Amino acid sequence: MTDEPKKSSTVLLDWKEVYYTNCPMVSASNVDQELGWAREDFKKIGVKYGFLRSKRENNWYPHYVHNLDNLIRFGGLFPPIHVHADIRRTRLLGATWVYEGGCMLVRARDDIYRMTDLKGKKIGLTKSLNTIKCDWWRIQEEQGIELMLRLNGMTRDDVEIVEFPYPDDWYDKPEMLVDPMDNASELWLKRDHKHDLAFRPLETALEKGVVDAIYTQSKPLQHLQEATGKFKTIEDLSRYPDWTLQICNQPAVATCTDEMAEKHPELVVTWLKSMIKVGRWGNEHKHAAASILNKQTFYLDVEDTYRGIMDVDLVPNLSPQNMVAIEIGKDFMLSHGYIKNDFDVRKWAAPEFLEKAAEELIEEKWQKVTSAKLPEATELQASTRRLG
Repeated sequence: MTDEPKKSSTVLLDWKEVYYTNCPMVSASNVDQELGWAREDFKKIGVKYGFLRSKRENNWYPHYVHNLDNLIRFGGLFPPIHVHADIRRTRLLGATWVYEGGCMLVRARDDIYRMTDLKGKKIGLTKSLNTIKCDWWRIQEEQGIELMLRLNGMTRDDVEIVEFPYPDDWYDKPEMLVDPMDNASELWLKRDHKHDLAFRPLETALEKGVVDAIYTQSKPLQHLQEATGKFKTIEDLSRYPDWTLQICNQPAVATCTDEMAEKHPELVVTWLKSMIKVGRWGNEHKHAAASILNKQTFYLDVEDTYRGIMDVDLVPNLSPQNMVAIEIGKDFMLSHGYIKNDFDVRKWAAPEFLEKAAEELIEEKWQKVTSAKLPEATELQASTRRLG
């Protein structure tokens, strides 16, 4: 394990407070930013629940290095793998998987229509100059590029990979650190993130012809970029039936620190109960969930968001498929030098918290039904007597 970066200082630890942080992607936690159910559930047990940047003292780096003990993170796969492997031990609480593998983007008017047309041409690859955080964007670019080349009978030797170093320091800007924010939606709306090229650093290089192709995310960024009329997609991993091709910073995973899990498991269970309830609501009301998620993701609009989440289970889980997907992402990071230390993904997972949360929700529902003396409770009691 390495020392925690000094730059990522935080407020003093107070277990009467729990902070959360999200990536701008699909998760129950992102939906809850407007529903506020977790905030209410924590209030019932006398704990304040707030966004990571709701206090001025908290900068952005705990989102990447998880050095705040009372923080729960729900977001892209690669940063938490980096944290657990090389920085500090955490617990894997749940995952949400969206079937989006990545695209190869070229200029719309170029005489390029398939991957084989890229032989001898330049593909961009970013390189973050921020040494504190995980270079998650480069990892998914490299993984996606290698997969697309292989699917088309090509290797890296068939193309020229051009590296583009960039500052990757938008979270250090004064305007990002001065005013506390109630939730992440404020950040994304303030930045007009769907048109902010800080999140798409290679797009300008492609438009100007410095490179001939770049990796981008299937559906969210793809649709935004194609809508400009400047770009088109020649390969899309999400169109393949092979689900193992979709592991480009997916699934989104929820993690907490070992300290929280061991010292205050009730906080973890409370949060997961809220996420289960929010996830179930989102599954039943996909259009409403899409309206919320559209404000903090990179889909083109509400309808595009709805199409993107139609088949997504918003209740976080640790299904066998999700566990294998996480393992694929971890193995890629290890094989390409993005993490130094290996670990067992199944030992990282802590399913007991999800199980406890589900059990408590069933018990709470039963208590509510019986205390209200509703017809179904009366009938259930009568049936029990008859069986006795």
